[in-house]
Amino acid sequence: MGPFKKWGYRVLSADTPEVSLRLADEHQGEIDLLVTDVVMPGMNGLELTHKLQMLFPDIKTLYMSGYTTEVIANRDVLEKEVQFIQKPFSVKDMGIKVREAPKKT
Repeated sequence: MGPFKKWGYRVLSADTPEVSLRLADEHQGEIDLLVTDVVMPGMNGLELTHKLQMLFPDIKTLYMSGYTTEVIANRDVLEKEVQFIQKPFSVKDMGIKVREAPKKT
């Protein structure tokens, strides 16, 4: 997530959903955006989002996956009208998606 720090974003990086939850719990301040894979071992991206919403009710999520949206829809792991980026993607494409993520009102 190196380029995002250069663009002014503060990034908390985690290798697993469990580490994400621990970092979020220890973090002082708000977390505005979660960027997560849809399919992960132990907990899917939707479950992680729901758990983080308990700590940060206004958190937005950008999901990513190597699976197509049709395959993911059949697994029932995403809600309708979510922010999604298909792997592989460029840093530029990721930056665009991050800026497009819904803002808090």
